Amino acid sequence: MSHAQAVAHRMRVHHLIARLPFGAYEQAAHVGLQDSFPRSALLSLHARVKGCEPDGWADPRLIQTYSPRAAAYVLPRRDFGVFTLGRSPVDPDERRAVEACAEQVCAFLDGRSVRGRDLPEPIARMVRGAAPTGRIAIRWDARSMAVFEVPRPQVEVDAARLELCRRYVHAFGPTTPATFAWWAGLTPRDAMPTWQRMSNELLEVDYEGRPAVILRADEDALASAPAAEGVRLLPAEDSKLLSLFARTDASTANNTFHPHALVVDGRVAGRWGRKQGRVVVKLDEAVSEETRKGIEAEALSMPIPGASMTVQILPAP
Repeated sequence: MSHAQAVAHRMRVHHLIARLPFGAYEQAAHVGLQDSFPRSALLSLHARVKGCEPDGWADPRLIQTYSPRAAAYVLPRRDFGVFTLGRSPVDPDERRAVEACAEQVCAFLDGRSVRGRDLPEPIARMVRGAAPTGRIAIRWDARSMAVFEVPRPQVEVDAARLELCRRYVHAFGPTTPATFAWWAGLTPRDAMPTWQRMSNELLEVDYEGRPAVILRADEDALASAPAAEGVRLLPAEDSKLLSLFARTDASTANNTFHPHALVVDGRVAGRWGRKQGRVVVKLDEAVSEETRKGIEAEALSMPIPGASMTVQILPAP
């Protein structure tokens, strides 16, 4: 498997070549959308869904919690258990400790939605650790955060673990067990039993001279994936799709204002940054006039609430 094949497959699976229909937010968040810098999940939805609305992240079919790597994530509500219970510790004592954290957090919440700033420090520290129980959700709107209790998802823990791993390999393959553990925010000790139970669904491949795996079910699709086409302004979290393995950021020259990837036909062609409605794109290579227009259209269509968008495209050095 070549890296070009992997990128084409990943971008297709993530709906970054052909956008989903208007309102298809649940499908766009199938493997979760990290919401790190203000509204990165919204910009990830914008890259995947036609006519993405400024409040697309708040669609009632979506929910937020602290998920992989304790980051804020936007997730499909129906799959909440996959991204929470799927990360439960394997060790019984560790799992009981996580459940105890959830009990204390939920006892304090007492059915209320409580702003993060109003949480006592001990409870605030427990919120992230309690997320794998599936009982803790958050609502973060880039200005404030609130925590509230939700019913425990009706899914078996083992089934959730397998589905989390399956989705990861489908969306990020070719990959490795170490990269899965990093993405899911698991220790190798917690990740390996699930990886081993998935062995009959996995296929070993030579990926740019390195051993990796894909889903057996994806072999034909990955081998025949057409080259990626089009322009996308991807948040830094999405740019990892273009890396050899997901731990490495695809952008080779990040800085504090331009940390995100300009992707043209499946490759990083520059970087971009945003401050409110001002978007600045720094090209790493010369592009056609048609591509420049595509870059400008992508930037101007960002669904940033209350912002009058402007875009500046800096020429390649």
